[in-house]
Amino acid sequence: MSLYEYRNEYTKATFEDSQLRTDPQQQFHLWLQEAISENAPEPTAMTLSTVEANGQPTARIVLLKSYEHDGLRFFTNYHSRKAVALEQQPQACLSFFWPTMQRQVRFEGVVSRIPVADSQQYFDSRPLTSRLSAIASPQSRPLSREHLEAKLAEVQHQYGEHPPYPEFWGGYVLQPHYIEFWQGRACRLHDRFAFERLDTSGWHISRLAP
Repeated sequence: MSLYEYRNEYTKATFEDSQLRTDPQQQFHLWLQEAISENAPEPTAMTLSTVEANGQPTARIVLLKSYEHDGLRFFTNYHSRKAVALEQQPQACLSFFWPTMQRQVRFEGVVSRIPVADSQQYFDSRPLTSRLSAIASPQSRPLSREHLEAKLAEVQHQYGEHPPYPEFWGGYVLQPHYIEFWQGRACRLHDRFAFERLDTSGWHISRLAP
């Protein structure tokens, strides 16, 4: 099936130099809030791209839980494929795409585990079913649906409404050194701004060709 003739024109908005915040964190929060306000589907969903020990890049969708002074936080099973890749190669990329806004944001940086106390605090705030499934699922390992459901039932019976925090589950934070904001424009003349970290004092900002 050829898709050469399929295309959308991007005419929803522009992104001029005068609109750009000099703090990329502020700019991201502004765009994220606009995406939430406009009911963009899954506004906190982001593509996490990693590189495995053999050089194979891989990607999956995870959810952003916060973006504060230390970077962008997300959570997972520390035995999962993405976690193993991050332990071996702690550089990653997080990409947001809000198609209804015709916008993208990309973060590149170094990833590290967050403090255990922070992971436990977030785990305890999750719905009960999410906590139980996090304990039951040997993420990224082969198994049948029947085995998974049986394991969940076993965990439910064992812990009831008070499942303990599992040490194999927790958060990561990506501290960005490169951030790019992309706004679709007509005729493929998109607006792109790159933030490159100079040091702890600030960022170098440049407009990029589309």
